[in-house]
Amino acid sequence: MRRLLVLVAALTLTACSQPAPKAQEQPPAPGFPVTVENCGRKLTFDRPPSKVVTGYHPSLETLLALGLGDRIAGRTYFGESAFLPGQKEQYDKIPQISSTIMLPQKEVMLSQGADFVLDNAMASFDAAGGYATVEELDAAGSPVYILGGWCSPEEVLRFSIDDTFTDLRNLGKIFGVPDRAEKLAGELQARLAEVKQRVEGRTPVKVLATDGGKGPVNAYGGAGVTNQMITLAGGENVLAGVKADYTEVSAERISAAQPEALLVSDYATLRGADMPTSPAKAEEAFAIARNSPAARDKRYLALPVAAQHPGYRNLLAVADIARFLHPDAFDQ
Repeated sequence: MRRLLVLVAALTLTACSQPAPKAQEQPPAPGFPVTVENCGRKLTFDRPPSKVVTGYHPSLETLLALGLGDRIAGRTYFGESAFLPGQKEQYDKIPQISSTIMLPQKEVMLSQGADFVLDNAMASFDAAGGYATVEELDAAGSPVYILGGWCSPEEVLRFSIDDTFTDLRNLGKIFGVPDRAEKLAGELQARLAEVKQRVEGRTPVKVLATDGGKGPVNAYGGAGVTNQMITLAGGENVLAGVKADYTEVSAERISAAQPEALLVSDYATLRGADMPTSPAKAEEAFAIARNSPAARDKRYLALPVAAQHPGYRNLLAVADIARFLHPDAFDQ
């Protein structure tokens, strides 16, 4: 299951504070040192990172959006859905160090000599899976930052869209580009404000967000990033009463929910294995909720699963979802 990538290895990140290793015998760069908090740890930098490794693709997208592609020395593979405009060319220029969305195994990862590691969850730092832990990378001079604070199952549920803005500003501090980060955050906040203005006062559309399944159904409950995107876009999550993010829900509950539209998690592969298509997953949901308005109208939006993880893309996705749910609000 997709969200197992989020939930495994949650205990590998300790709550103690540990500063990022400092370059020896070098004075801090102008404007440094800077300190940020992430997952209960304090990370201190004497200079901007220049040899960065990124994990699952939203971490790379976020750095590219900040104009930091020249700092990225290694990335993981991404082939599950379309790239954001203008980013495929930059992606192709960065060395690939893993053939999946996960960071490489411990020995390969430590050999990168990274001075910063950015990822979206704890799965790539699980010692039981053969990965370098956060502590081992810290000790090697490769401090780890997790977007959205997705460091434990509880923190996944507590995630707020505001956390993405915090990440942008923290990364701006870490890389010595705070003005650039503030400008990007302002542009994205303006986009969200426009969406809010356009959907305000309209009747929320009842939405089922699903990742397929004939029963139980893989779906998104009333906590976490997907639920927030639905609400911001002028929707009402039919599973808002389920206190979970990615979870399993009975076919009976899906049938009774009477959704008016579906969001279907879209990704072609997972750890090298082909996955069901979005149309196929939508048809599974339509068959279960066969008397619903969504099934009658065959109404669904394929939502790149990268947008359902912390990062730059989930802010962009709110507008895409809003246009799908309330197309007439964007006609003017």
